[in-house]
Amino acid sequence: SSLLLMSAVVVAVGLCRRLTRRRLRSHPRLFAFLLEMFSTFQICACTNELSLLGNVEPKPHTALTLTYGFTVLHGLTLGGSTCNPCGTLQPMWGGGTSVRMGGLKIAAQFVAAVIARVFMHFIWSLEMAEPHFGALSQGCSSPMQTTEMQAFCIELLFSVVFQLAVLRAESVNPKYRVHLIALLITMLVYAGGNLTGAIFNPALAFSLHADCFYDKFLSYSLVYWIAPALGKFLTLCAF
Repeated sequence: SSLLLMSAVVVAVGLCRRLTRRRLRSHPRLFAFLLEMFSTFQICACTNELSLLGNVEPKPHTALTLTYGFTVLHGLTLGGSTCNPCGTLQPMWGGGTSVRMGGLKIAAQFVAAVIARVFMHFIWSLEMAEPHFGALSQGCSSPMQTTEMQAFCIELLFSVVFQLAVLRAESVNPKYRVHLIALLITMLVYAGGNLTGAIFNPALAFSLHADCFYDKFLSYSLVYWIAPALGKFLTLCAF
């Protein structure tokens, strides 16, 4: 049921993206906003569902396999979208995107994060699949299983590694690039998922753990917003 749900989300987002490209190219700001919003919604909704499958046997093989598979799927279906506020900073830094357009895309990403969370909570309330039972009663299921400083350093390091890999992979054939990036993300999730969740995406972090941001805003914004953004700036400065 979970796989069918995530597949349905991917298909629906694909249709919305196609319709947006056909009808709204003459409205560049609305076009950019909706395209980024739909794409980020897909990643956030699917990752919310994947987060419930972490305890499916055999552990952690099932969760890692699904992480790799859906990361490849996202890479193949969401071309042209960053779905990550940190990724949007790069063209803004290099002058390829105006501050206004970059801010619009980041706003779209956070709007999508909220919509995805509300949508998935509605789906979970229907309890259509076994992993959905009790999913809404968890509250702040904190992914931070270490000290705040260690979590900050881990998310910072993972962000730097990921952003460097993305920059290095730009010259790789796209059909191989998605697999390389998916493999890297899966390795990072395996290495640090039990400590911080290995998210390194501010919008995705908010969608997954909004309750934790409400309870401990300063702590979680430091680890899941500032650390990835700082990692991106360090990468840009290095280049």
